[in-house]
Amino acid sequence: MEEDRVELAKRLVANSFADRVFFTNSGTEANEAAIKFSRKFQRFNHPGNEQPAMDFISFTNSFHGRTMGSLALTSKEHYRSPFEPVMPGVTFLEYGNIQAAEDLIKLGKIAAVFVEPIQGEGGIYSATKEFLQALRKACDDVGSLLVFDEVQCGLGRTGYLWAHEAYGVSPDIMTLAKPLAGGLPIGAALVTERVSSAIVHGDHGSTFAGSPLVCAAAIAVLDKIANPSFLSSVSKKGDYFKELLTQKLGGNPHVKEVRGLGLIIGIELDVSASPLVDACRDSGLIILTAGKGNVVRLVPPLIISEKELEHAAEILHECLPALDSGN
Repeated sequence: MEEDRVELAKRLVANSFADRVFFTNSGTEANEAAIKFSRKFQRFNHPGNEQPAMDFISFTNSFHGRTMGSLALTSKEHYRSPFEPVMPGVTFLEYGNIQAAEDLIKLGKIAAVFVEPIQGEGGIYSATKEFLQALRKACDDVGSLLVFDEVQCGLGRTGYLWAHEAYGVSPDIMTLAKPLAGGLPIGAALVTERVSSAIVHGDHGSTFAGSPLVCAAAIAVLDKIANPSFLSSVSKKGDYFKELLTQKLGGNPHVKEVRGLGLIIGIELDVSASPLVDACRDSGLIILTAGKGNVVRLVPPLIISEKELEHAAEILHECLPALDSGN
């Protein structure tokens, strides 16, 4: 029912920086909406400018979707040098490079900066507070928008409802996706009233977005995750899991680092993680690779128990010899 869509939007607004919500079917579509809204915002605010800011910044190791609409914001190639254009209108900069970002933003040609507060697909790299603060200030100075992609790191994954809360920096637009509805197809672009004022009815749309079933599921999920005690449990379990992993895996020469926040954790190796992934799967534990294939990405269900985390850590420990046999 229409009431479910309205109620979900109200809940998202009440629990975030945002004033308005646009629903989509996926994270890719949410990012496509953010692209369109950013350019519309620049045209709206500079009606007399024949060439308003239309370009974008993204960062190495970022991932913002799979389809053509947001392909320009997908840097699966990795590690491009600052200011090297990947596609027209999009520049990839080194993640965390404040000076490079400031230098490009101040030219006044950037419609929006897209950034993941914690990169998921790219290898579980966390932004620093200084980096996000610098992006916020640089964008404010020239009128660019700041877009946080929280498709993977948002919705309680870090122990905060939104990952950017850990840094004390708010965006102009935030994109979300299927975790919001427990795996059912949903996406959302949350925007401030300032951004929304540039968008009129009919500027953008979707055939199936915001269906009653999906929105009803999302209301239930959001109510669960937004509970402070639930978020506290995610933080507690995340700290415990990282401690377990450090204890059990840290002595292995192939393990370079265990990093992450809450229940989004990466184990960086000095070799390919594929043999470990295969060995763990054969032992009953499903894990994923990230980054350049040498990072194990651990994003367990937020409701996982400490006993299950202990079991997972033990399987990882027992399967470590696979890294030697895989060389």
